[in-house]
Amino acid sequence: MLTGKALVESLVDDLNVLGMPNMAATLEGMYSSPGFLEMDHLTLIAELIGAEYRDKISKRVNNRLRYAKLIGCPAELEKCIDSTQREYLPQGISQLLASLDFIPKGFNVCILGASDAGKTYLAKAIGIKACNDYRVGYFHCEDLLEQYVSLKKADYAKFERKFKSLMKLDLIIIDDFLLHTLTDESETKMLFSILETRTQDQKSTIICSQRNPESWAAMIMNDEISANAIVKRVTKHYTIMINTK
Repeated sequence: MLTGKALVESLVDDLNVLGMPNMAATLEGMYSSPGFLEMDHLTLIAELIGAEYRDKISKRVNNRLRYAKLIGCPAELEKCIDSTQREYLPQGISQLLASLDFIPKGFNVCILGASDAGKTYLAKAIGIKACNDYRVGYFHCEDLLEQYVSLKKADYAKFERKFKSLMKLDLIIIDDFLLHTLTDESETKMLFSILETRTQDQKSTIICSQRNPESWAAMIMNDEISANAIVKRVTKHYTIMINTK
């Protein structure tokens, strides 16, 4: 039976074969440290598992950030507070949303404000934090609708698969909401379908718009019925106004 250094080297080799290089490196480093023999069993196990766990979690979060198209984004929730440059209304709303409690509840968030007010920054900051525990997607409204309408016409089976994947995401962020007029009725129907399905499935959606909801009808060919249905779903739970000073 192997003992001492030979046993450690064998264990290190086994861990590497099992695809646990961080655990292997930690064990090797710990064995070389002066206090190794004095370590209790639970501490030893915690140190070994901790290194591998942190690496796995980091990779998982990075994969989620990459999928959400938020990898490398510098947005930080800690900076989304009232300042000399801007205020978030109602008071304390950004801190409330920072808890992410709205996601498992399937609540929607509508973020309003002028261009460069910080809507996208806040939405991305929430999305980045959400990637620690949830599946997230970030989209530009125009691109999202054009892509899905086009795919539905070209390959309905593929569209259905992609639509189902979109609905399974715990949180989606739709930026530049109704920035330009929707002139294609199919895009209006697609927008309603996305919002309606996610509302029914209790999946959260964040909307960022420069336009107040009262003006949304004008952006979808003055279709008051569709506009009211969209407004009802988007503003059902939380509405934030970011004012610049």
